[in-house]
Amino acid sequence: MQALVVAAHGSHLNPDASAPTYAHADAIRETGAFDEVQEAFWKEEPHFREALRSLEAEEVYVVPLFISEGYFTERVIPRELRLEGWDPSLWDSDGTNAASVTLEAGDVGKTVHYCGPVGTHDAMTDVIVRRAERVTGDPQVGPEVGLAVVGHGTDRNENSAKAIEYHAERIRERERFEEVNALYMDESPEVDDVTAYFTSRDIVLVPLFIADGFHTQEDIPEDVGLTDDYREGWPIPADVDGHRLWYAGAVGTEELLAAVLLERAAAAGADVGDALESVQGDVTGTGV
Repeated sequence: MQALVVAAHGSHLNPDASAPTYAHADAIRETGAFDEVQEAFWKEEPHFREALRSLEAEEVYVVPLFISEGYFTERVIPRELRLEGWDPSLWDSDGTNAASVTLEAGDVGKTVHYCGPVGTHDAMTDVIVRRAERVTGDPQVGPEVGLAVVGHGTDRNENSAKAIEYHAERIRERERFEEVNALYMDESPEVDDVTAYFTSRDIVLVPLFIADGFHTQEDIPEDVGLTDDYREGWPIPADVDGHRLWYAGAVGTEELLAAVLLERAAAAGADVGDALESVQGDVTGTGV
């Protein structure tokens, strides 16, 4: 038997924070690739600490539904799962290329394949592009259009910005969009000044957040000038400083993310059969 644990942050304050986690877990559950699929959270139930105890399978694949390698993926989740011998250096990562490591959770007698977060997987580049396609309604979006990959950013974790810039650079190299910039909420260059970083009339903003919440539905829309009051909503596209801004929802709400979770588990050794095709196919190629 093999099991999958989708580990996410969750929230005591935002009831929608866990919605993407349940949606992606359900999509994978329906494929039958795993005998068990378990959601687990830091701020909600079921909690990380109980995740392994609730499973019958002795072989478990844990995939963090987080954007960056950092405090939660390197400290909190391994500690709460009680992974024996864990150390962040086992990932041998520069902040964007964690793969997986196999450890024991001896107190529950399980072998755990602990994977890097979905946010640093190469396939996330394609998910970002898919969000741009969806919000514009144009599967060929790119020429004469600027793309802003928007992250939280923080001085406390350099890997937070690394993940955003990593995908921005990968998209830039494809030369599909006129311009591609990584912008942040809490560090420079700031998303508040988005129009100052683009010459393109049309700009697509894709927030690299797992769930829609306070930042993506309140802060960013008001800060970039989409609306004066988030409660009144905003047009798509919105006219701001002579540009048209197309604002996508959080990247984590994109249904294609279920495939990225499966990619992580498969790379760690899980037998996923044809599950990738049934959740919109293998997304590790050169573009969606």
